[in-house]
Amino acid sequence: MIKVDISNVWGEVSLPDLLAMEKEVFEAHKTLTEGTGAGNDFLGWLNLPVTEPTEEIKRIQLAAEKIRSDSDVFVVIGIGGSYLGPRAAIELLQGPNHNIGKGKGNPQIYFAGNGLSTRHWNELQRLLEGKDFSIAIISKSGTTTEPAIATRALRWMLERKYGTDGAKSRIYAITDPCKGALRQMATEEGWETFVIPPNVGGRFSVLTPVGLLPLAVAGVDIMEVMKGASEAKTAYDLRSFENPVWQYAAVRNLLYRHGKMMEIFESFEPGFKMFGGWWQQLFGESEGKDGKGIFPVTAELTADLHSLGQMIQQGQRNIFETMVRFNAPEQKLVIGSDYKNLDGLNYLAGKTLDFVDEKAYLGTLAAHVDGGVPVITMDAGDLNDRKVGELFFFLELACGISAYILGVNPFNQPGVEFYKRNMFELLGKPGYEKK
Repeated sequence: MIKVDISNVWGEVSLPDLLAMEKEVFEAHKTLTEGTGAGNDFLGWLNLPVTEPTEEIKRIQLAAEKIRSDSDVFVVIGIGGSYLGPRAAIELLQGPNHNIGKGKGNPQIYFAGNGLSTRHWNELQRLLEGKDFSIAIISKSGTTTEPAIATRALRWMLERKYGTDGAKSRIYAITDPCKGALRQMATEEGWETFVIPPNVGGRFSVLTPVGLLPLAVAGVDIMEVMKGASEAKTAYDLRSFENPVWQYAAVRNLLYRHGKMMEIFESFEPGFKMFGGWWQQLFGESEGKDGKGIFPVTAELTADLHSLGQMIQQGQRNIFETMVRFNAPEQKLVIGSDYKNLDGLNYLAGKTLDFVDEKAYLGTLAAHVDGGVPVITMDAGDLNDRKVGELFFFLELACGISAYILGVNPFNQPGVEFYKRNMFELLGKPGYEKK
């Protein structure tokens, strides 16, 4: 079980403040699990964790085996929740440089369709030169601009390289079971398809084929991920403040009520950066509406202590931090000695890098708390496939409860449509002509 340490928020909020929220948190949890709140038609994610492979998971595993056997590169096309979850898990488990040295049997995995940069597209083209590759198109509708453009371009590249029939066996569509342009396209072209359940929103979709197919292609044991989520579903159903999900959801709302408008979600693991991006969308889209919401920011420590550290230490006191910690890996790095000792580091000789990392964490924690920044610590334990599944479910559950405490619908995102309308009008899309 993930442990949440809230001892470094006292002073900003009090234990009586927290205990006074018990009924409020209980009702938010009940509203979520009983499906009586706003957005209750998007609660399918609560029932995704399984302990035995479903027929869909078995098909995912078979598709992943094929992709691993015939492709040097696997390109995942999607935006928002359609790519953040799998990329977050892959980089957390395998590191941000996971593609180096990979090829057929263990493909490189790249993500496309999450922006409109020509430079990024040119780079991807260079990376695909001379490589066998397959693609997954992830979209409920198939008409979202960024992934739709990437789909056209990559499909054309596949057909030019392998012919129309050869390309078909290298295209996988993850989409709505019945409707939408991508579903129609996949049916007409004969692509293999996997289903995004209609009652699961994009940012909660990582435990559907959206996340499971890319993870399986990356060599992650997706049943271990699902078992971790399943164990979390049981463990975090506890209806009291012994539940770390309750502690996190309640304390962040208390801090918000005391003027802490920004949460910095951070870890001392470079591979955690994209996981922070997934969390950022999860909480940002779920809570940022009706003039409410904690602004989500992600940081990588210790690197960002040399950029954001000054602001955190002595800037506006409208922030709090959530630090995620993992156990040190089994393989250690011992710091050596140098007879000249010009860098002055011989006092660390014989000590391990994780020892230094732990002291950096403790020093940072003490400095920020002394500087007036409340800090929540999540001790996640060992980092493995199962833990990633637990983390995903933990944070999704915490998000749903937190948003209901805040008094907003966690499962809609009406604000994201405004920029699209303006862009479509400027592009001259039919139906969006300027009035």
